[in-house]
Amino acid sequence: MSDEVKTPNGRAARTEARVVSAATALFLERGYQGTTLADVAAAAGVGARTVYVRFGTKAALLRRAIDVALVGDTLPIDVAHRDWSVTAMTAPTLHERVAAQASGGRALMERVGPLLAVAGQAEPVEAEIAAAAQAGREETVRQVRAFWAALGRDGLLHPGADPDWAGATTALLATADTYLLITRTLRWTPAEYETWIHRTWMHLATTPGPA
Repeated sequence: MSDEVKTPNGRAARTEARVVSAATALFLERGYQGTTLADVAAAAGVGARTVYVRFGTKAALLRRAIDVALVGDTLPIDVAHRDWSVTAMTAPTLHERVAAQASGGRALMERVGPLLAVAGQAEPVEAEIAAAAQAGREETVRQVRAFWAALGRDGLLHPGADPDWAGATTALLATADTYLLITRTLRWTPAEYETWIHRTWMHLATTPGPA
C-alpha cells in the first residue's frame, strides 16, 4: 500500500469516491426526488453523518456527481485542459480539431448526460442546481465560441465563413439540453450524435456564412 493511500486525505478521497459512485447510481435509478442522503450513505457503506458533513445537501452531492462525470475522474483538471479539449484548440488541421471536439463531446455527454437529465428534474425546486445548470450552459457557449475564434485566428476556416455566427449556432448544438433532446426525440445513439456534430461543424467551417 502506498504512503498516499495511508494518509487521511487518501482515505477521505476513497470515501468520497464511494459516496459519489453510490449517489450517481441512485440518482439515475430513482431520480432526484426519490434519492435521499441516507440512502446514498447506506449504498456507499458509510455513516449518514459522513455524507451530511462532506456534502451538506442533496443538491451539493448531485453537483459533485456531475462534476466528476464531466471529466470522467476526480483529478483536478477541468474540461478545457483535458487532452481532447487541448487537441480541439491546437491541432494543426481543421479535421483534427473538429474530430477531437466531436469525439470528446460525445464521450462527455455519454458520461454526464443522464445526470444532467436528473438535474433537470431538480432545477424547478433547487436554486443551487438551477444556477449551476445555467452556468454550465454559459460555459459551453464560451468554450465553443473560443473554439471557432481559434479556428479563425489560425486560418483554418473558409475565407467566407463567419466564426461569430458559427460559434453562436454550434454553441446551441453542443449544449447538454440539445443532446438530451436529440437522444430522446430522434432516438439517436451517441455515435450518431458524434457524426452529426462532426458533419455539421465541418460544413460550417468549410462554407461561407449566411449573407
